Amino acid sequence: MSSWHSAVIGIGPSMPGVVSLQTLMVFVAASVVLVAVPGPNHIYITARSLAEGRRAGIASALGVETGTLVHIAVAAAGLSYLIATSAVAFRVVKYVGAAYLIYLGIRTLLDRGHRQTGGAPRRRNLRRVYIEGVVVNLFNPKVILFFLAFLPQFVDPGTGNVPVQIVLLGLVLLVIGVASDLLYAVGVGSAGDWMRPQLQRYQRYLSGAVYVGLGVMTALVDSGHRRS
Repeated sequence: MSSWHSAVIGIGPSMPGVVSLQTLMVFVAASVVLVAVPGPNHIYITARSLAEGRRAGIASALGVETGTLVHIAVAAAGLSYLIATSAVAFRVVKYVGAAYLIYLGIRTLLDRGHRQTGGAPRRRNLRRVYIEGVVVNLFNPKVILFFLAFLPQFVDPGTGNVPVQIVLLGLVLLVIGVASDLLYAVGVGSAGDWMRPQLQRYQRYLSGAVYVGLGVMTALVDSGHRRS
């Protein structure tokens, strides 16, 4: 076993561990359970996949998880804590995210070109879909609180290298999240191929309502900290 691998999982004979093997196994199990529960990201990806097909769903999933990479870096730098404990910063992030989701919803509801004949999904610029996924996740206050409340439970300051521990655990969570999001994107996108003709008349209303609903949910998120 290499010295690097021993150091990472915390079983090296002479080097302080970064993350113990037991901690890593518990973290993976807890992450799988948490990620398996449908949340705002899953709802967003589902709406995209159902309305615009597998490719758009996959692009949105990759965008969402790119946003997760940024959250990992921010958490490692300690900024998630500052945002979550600062009334002004937390509210700015929360309301910008809510406003963007509501904007997406209104744009979808007003998009009269959203409907196509033959039940085929309307093809959008995948780069734009990807970027929207990034933005949606970046300004999701629940993700910030998730990294603030969940990850620290598995970090051991006594072993040192706290930022490295956060990055390592965050990357494990990222891999699990990518797998889950892609399953949603491909599964819902495939189901949408035969559901779309039946839902075509209501498709933009359904998608728009989902985005607006997510925006309202985001606006109602509270950090759980008392503020003066």
